[in-house]
Amino acid sequence: MELKNIFNINTEQDFLNASLKTFRYQYENVEIYRKFVDFLNVNPDEVDSLVKIPFLPIEMFKNHQILDKNVTTDLFFQSSGTTQMNLSKHFIADPGLYEESIYKSFEQFIGKPEDFIFLGLLPSYLEKQHSSLIYMVDYLMKKSAKPENGYFLYNHSDLFELLNKLQDKKVILFGVSFALLDFLDYCHSERSEESLNFLENLIVIETGGMKGRKEEMTKDELLKILKDGLKTDKIYSEYSMTELLSQAYSLGNNEYVCPNWMRIMVRNAEDPLAYEKEGRTGAINIIDLANTHSCSFIATQDLGKIVGDKFQVLGRIDHSDIRGCSLLVS
Repeated sequence: MELKNIFNINTEQDFLNASLKTFRYQYENVEIYRKFVDFLNVNPDEVDSLVKIPFLPIEMFKNHQILDKNVTTDLFFQSSGTTQMNLSKHFIADPGLYEESIYKSFEQFIGKPEDFIFLGLLPSYLEKQHSSLIYMVDYLMKKSAKPENGYFLYNHSDLFELLNKLQDKKVILFGVSFALLDFLDYCHSERSEESLNFLENLIVIETGGMKGRKEEMTKDELLKILKDGLKTDKIYSEYSMTELLSQAYSLGNNEYVCPNWMRIMVRNAEDPLAYEKEGRTGAINIIDLANTHSCSFIATQDLGKIVGDKFQVLGRIDHSDIRGCSLLVS
């Protein structure tokens, strides 16, 4: 199977062909997925459309190794959470495939990583091992190779001073939601309104995740607070999770776009085998063809809806436990 061909997908027919090929490969080579498909009494030979493909419940990553039988690997990403929680593990057989997915998604929606300075305000992820988000930002920093690249934990004054020095540069700040709000509080309590004007050229990419650190708010409320407080309209969002190797991006209005090798489908929250029409809220299914060696067809516990060629994330199904990369309820 030619793994890198997924990055050459240009049409819906290309995507369908690649998805069906991936489905058959994973049915034959990923034991847990094959057992799941068989449990549903689905005949793989009769799967000829996206809606006929079974989507593996994302919870399976908590209790099983979802991995191609033809590969071995010690590299895995692990969801964030407390030590008492049963955390998801996603084993990564081909980190180069993940890195190419990172690069091409970023380039498609934002620009070439080499053109930017990358700063990370990701304290909850830096403090834990096996974070796919930290791996992603590390990789973008490596491609950028700018000496100013770096991470910040809770040293908001250092971040503020650096941003002030970089006001004429192309800078991207990746930040977890609660940390961005903490930084904003610092800016307004320690600095004058006038001193924030340099932030208008900054691109902020929030990655979701309040993790019980602040009062819950809708995504739209969060974006408005950040836009007003940081005096910039360039508050973007990134949607991914431990179990994925691809990222969707929102460049505003809480509407996300997938790269060509990723798709969102919205299933009925009560009937997992039925799908909702455009504009109707349901549970999100994700096809991520970069997950070649695990499972590309994942039923998440996020709620959302399709809006034209974009999608919105509207929160979580109530009975699911909150994961570190889940987005705020909207």
